[in-house]
Amino acid sequence: MSPDPMQPDVKYWGRRPGGDRCGFWLRTAVVVVKPTMMLMYRRTWSGMRNIPLTGGAILAVNHISQADPISVAHYVYNSGRNPQFLAKDGVFKVPVFGPWIKATGQIPVYRGGADAVKSLHAAIEAVKGGEAVIFYPEGTTTKEPDHWPMRGRTGVARLALETGAPVVPVTVWGPHRLFNPITGKLRLRPRTPVTITAGEPVDLSAWRDQPITTNSLTEVTDAVMLRLRDQLAHVRGEEPPPLYDHRTAKRKDV
Repeated sequence: MSPDPMQPDVKYWGRRPGGDRCGFWLRTAVVVVKPTMMLMYRRTWSGMRNIPLTGGAILAVNHISQADPISVAHYVYNSGRNPQFLAKDGVFKVPVFGPWIKATGQIPVYRGGADAVKSLHAAIEAVKGGEAVIFYPEGTTTKEPDHWPMRGRTGVARLALETGAPVVPVTVWGPHRLFNPITGKLRLRPRTPVTITAGEPVDLSAWRDQPITTNSLTEVTDAVMLRLRDQLAHVRGEEPPPLYDHRTAKRKDV
């Protein structure tokens, strides 16, 4: 019998052994940030076994709050991998903080035109080079009123099909209690419950070795988002709605 993916990973309250080597700047970030995370979050973590300890991987994450990347980074770090996000290029321009972020290996994301393509190419090279890249397929925090995942953009599909790397769905629930982007409410309360779980890689075998088309990119993206939605439904103990399309502001079944 396979292990329950929701069984808490109590064993990995420290860093899971056998993964990435940690450089100076990332270690410094961990020393500075991790104590705050331990204070602010009450963690329920599971599924770390589904994150490969070595080799290229795509960690596809639902995005519910601007407060969730730091908790995801903590989880991924403890899973044994160095957290590597695609981050908005503006954060790299912030004095002191920006160069520090760059030194930890984060990938700048530019909006529009050739620069946007460069960001995706940088992510592809990172994954091909054996890195675990954290990817938010929605491209922004969810606009679904109850914080369910939305339809994603096709960048995650292209990254998966170009690299052949496993796509591990990582579901987050709880950081919106600290900052809710839908209501704009900020509530900094210690020991806020945060649940993060990684599921088994999404089965994309039907699209491997096939031509990359607009349809295939859409289908792969939907497959990833549906896994995230269903995983979140398990965490919440609720029936999931159809994927939300914020561009038409109404739900569509898939």
